[in-house]
Amino acid sequence: MTDSDSAARRSYWTEQLELGYQLVRQIERWPVQECLEPFASLPLAAAEAGIEMLFSDSKIAGGLDRIHWIRRSLVPDVLAIASAMLNRGWILKIEDSYRSLEMQTRLGSKPEIFDAILQKCIWENGGTVPCPDVLFRRGCVLVANVPKVGTHMSGTAIDISVFRRSDGTEVWRGNPYLEMSERTPMRSPFVEPEFTANRLAITELMEAQGFMHFPFEFWHYNKGDALGHILSGIPGPAAYGPVHWDPATNIVTAVPHADQPLRPLPEIQREIDAAIARLKA
Repeated sequence: MTDSDSAARRSYWTEQLELGYQLVRQIERWPVQECLEPFASLPLAAAEAGIEMLFSDSKIAGGLDRIHWIRRSLVPDVLAIASAMLNRGWILKIEDSYRSLEMQTRLGSKPEIFDAILQKCIWENGGTVPCPDVLFRRGCVLVANVPKVGTHMSGTAIDISVFRRSDGTEVWRGNPYLEMSERTPMRSPFVEPEFTANRLAITELMEAQGFMHFPFEFWHYNKGDALGHILSGIPGPAAYGPVHWDPATNIVTAVPHADQPLRPLPEIQREIDAAIARLKA
């Protein structure tokens, strides 16, 4: 990699993550009138409809299982997407769906993810460790640190991969889920054209059912929340915000103080110190 190429990549990373943070602030200001709609199981709905789908069974963080449930009225849209992909010879894989606040907090602190973001920020900062505020801003875009912003906590977002039904190979998007680099934005100029074409072909099928792509992560789509309203140009309050969900009763309650960070700056500083120690070990 030449010096000029490295500089271009750093510049793009900084530009995109700052644009992402501006979008985060816009989401924070967007009105939400929580409708308290309950959840429904994507695996169960797919099985009942006879629609072939895949679901990640890996642990999300700290041994916590993934929860492949989303708001009930969004399930038919996901099934329609999966059917459209099957017609194309593809299988939709749901990597992640609803996250509780505990899951989101642990994910943001997960060493594999936090260390990757920190290393990119050190690279962005010319080889020196940035201040906690930079990590806070970058993290807010890549792993939401504010409940109102994190659409997984609203039960309205899915992270996806796509595979070919014929041979089980992935419809390659240039990088695996998850990727934390200048190649992560949907239309990154540093991704090979054929892989960008795959990203956009998948996105076309997703957005045909109203699941809009998050511009700064090629795997993330959501609908009906504040971010969905912004990306779709829909005026007025969103119906879905962050919620606590009781799986025993399928009752949801709105998260109070949803604009407060899950991990404030002092905690992020402690995580930076721990990550530096890991890198030196």
